[in-house]
Parts: sequence; structure tokens; C-alpha cells
Amino acid sequence: MSEKKRVVVTGMGVVSPIGNSVDVFWNHLMEGYCGIKPTTAFDTTDYKWKLSAQDDDFDPLQYMDRKSARRMERFSQFAVAAASQAIAESGLDLTTEDLTRIGVSVGSGIGSLDAAERECKKIFEGRPGRISPLFVPVMISNMAAGNVAIQFGLKGKCTNVVTACATGTHSIGEAMRYIQWGDADVMVCGGTEAAITPLGIGGFGALTALTTSEDPARASIPFDKERSGFVMGEGAGVLVLESYEHAVNRGAKILAEIAGYGATCDAFHITSPAEDGEGAARAMCLAMEEAGLKPEDIDYVNAHGTSTHHNDLFETIAIKRAFGEHAYKLHVNSTKSMTGHMLGAAGAVECIVCVKSVMEDRIHPTAGYRVRDEELDLDYTPEAVETKVRAAISNSLGFGGHNGTLLIRKWEE
Repeated sequence: MSEKKRVVVTGMGVVSPIGNSVDVFWNHLMEGYCGIKPTTAFDTTDYKWKLSAQDDDFDPLQYMDRKSARRMERFSQFAVAAASQAIAESGLDLTTEDLTRIGVSVGSGIGSLDAAERECKKIFEGRPGRISPLFVPVMISNMAAGNVAIQFGLKGKCTNVVTACATGTHSIGEAMRYIQWGDADVMVCGGTEAAITPLGIGGFGALTALTTSEDPARASIPFDKERSGFVMGEGAGVLVLESYEHAVNRGAKILAEIAGYGATCDAFHITSPAEDGEGAARAMCLAMEEAGLKPEDIDYVNAHGTSTHHNDLFETIAIKRAFGEHAYKLHVNSTKSMTGHMLGAAGAVECIVCVKSVMEDRIHPTAGYRVRDEELDLDYTPEAVETKVRAAISNSLGFGGHNGTLLIRKWEE
């Protein structure tokens, strides 16, 4: 069997509550800008959960024509927009590339709840004959990947991973594998989600996963002693990954290297991470092992960090289990403190954060972190930091016990 290929990042795109380009998003992160506010997507009068992190500035017509936009639900529009940005930054000339060697791996944890709610209403009103013929094609989660492929004519392997909140991370990790073993030269990969709907908020709220705080500054507060649940976010993150050889042959600017990927299962509980952190720790160790790095080679962990009691406690235990004493020298933060929890998009957006950190040697703050929890004793980065970032880890922990870790290394020839 031939040696695994190196996999590099050449383009990135973001749609988020705090910016619809990588530059705006990144600058807002470094400033500690919080995108959480009262929900306006629907009337929350009868709901206990009043806040969300909506993307109020998104305009699909900046990325596609009106007909295409009408045939896509919001989660697919987000994916196409982020992919458009990523492909543009990569400098790929799709008129000269072999499009059968460019694939797509873009996942969504849920697909379109909005479409399901809209069409279910017709049944309740006694109008089943009025259900849209496009209901199923626009709702199902694989349509994010399908629409990206259609929009750009990408004819290689086209898949979507669905692992709840680990979807974006696993989508990137599996895309990395396709390139490593020669199934593709280029992969457009990431995650997308648009679940700020009555059913989305009601469902996660009923699970007691959402905070009932009405103060945006004290709502999504990962690792803080007063944390009380997460805030729903929305958006997409998409990266262009290439084999090192392909990127060099076309003279691409390489942003970073995806050097390791770990995927494990807790096999423990449908919503709670394993209490001993074993599964998440093993995912981190597998990523380090693949990259040929030791714990002391890692400078930064972008945590799953949801602001729920169980996640933040058990993830802290997992980090200490994976890194030993070096855990206390790591900078740990949570992007969700500003974006809310973007579900299937979270891991992809947070991977992009890690790429920016290794590129610029800067780490964003965990916004809103104020009250130390005696059980959580790592450095959760309450203020932005400028420091050498040689390698960073991005963690995602999904319902069902799905753990995913990506290791991003500073690019060096």
C-alpha cells in the first residue's frame, strides 16, 4: 500500500452569527464579540428559551441566483455560500481542474426542520395534497453536499457525515482520509446548520440542554461555574483540502496542514459524554499519534465547550487524561461563547478557528468567562492571547457518544 499523502488547507469560508466571511468572523472572535441576542426567527412568547445566535445579515443572493436560492433550504444556502468563499480563496480554477477528482464532504446534523414544520402544518390543516413536491429533496441533510457539488460541478466522491454535533469535524476528517488514500485530489468539506426554529428550540429546550438565561452576556458561558446550558447558533464552515502534491503543482498558497484525525465512540449514553472522558481523550491521542506529535507539542485546544454542566466537566477530564501535566500549559477556549452552538456546523467552523490560530499565532478569548469553577482548573483563555501556536486541536463531542478530533499544524515546507 502506498504511503499516505499529506493533506493541506488552501481555502476557507464561514457563514456565522458574528460574520459572513473568514476575516470578519475572525476579527470579531479576537475582539470577544458575542453574537447572541433575543430570537426573532419566530415568536418565543410561549418559550422559556428566549436567546439564540442568528445570522441576520446573510443574503443567499450574494452567492447564487434567485431560482437556485428558492430550491434550497437555509442550511444548504449556508453551505453553498461558505463553499463559494473557500473555493475562491483556494484559487482553484474549476475550468481546468479534473472535476472527477474534486469531491464534497459537507454534513448537517439535522437538515431542514423549517421545511418539516412548514409541510407538517399542511397535514394538520387537512391539506396533505398541498405538500410541496420538493419537500423531501430540500429537507434531507445530504442536500448540503449535493447542492455544493451541483453549484460548482464537482463530480468526485460526494458524501455527508451525520454525527450530531460532531458532524463538521467528522466530515473534514473523512475528507482528509479520502485524499490520504488517493480517492480524491481535492475535497470541499465542512458542516452547516440552520435549526433556529420552533421545533429546534423546543426540542433542545425540552432536553434541558438550552439555557433559560435572558442575558446575552451570561448565556453561553463555557467552563464558567454559572453555566446553565447552550444557546442555539447557525451557519456553516467549509474548507478546501488538497493533497500536498496537488497544491504545490498548481502553486497554491498553503494555509495549514491537517496532520491528525481521531474518531471514537463513548458507547455510554445518548446525550451525555462519558464521565471519565475516555472516548474524547482517545480521539485526541489518536490525532496526536497520527501527526507524530507528543502532548507537549500542542499549544492550544479549541474545546467542544458547550456551556452545559456535563460537557464542560467531562471534556476537562478528557483533556487532562490525554495531555497529563501538559494540560495545565495549554490554552483552552470555546468558540461557542460567541457563536452559540452551531450543531453540525460547529466543528467545521472551529477547525477554521484553529487554522487561523496557527497562521497568526493568536488565540481568541472564551467570551463571558468570569466565575471559576473549582472542578474546572485549566486555562480557559479569558482574554485573547498572542503566543506561538505550533499545533492546535479541535474537539467535537456529539450526541450518541460520537467523538471527533482534528489536529491542525502550522504549515512548514
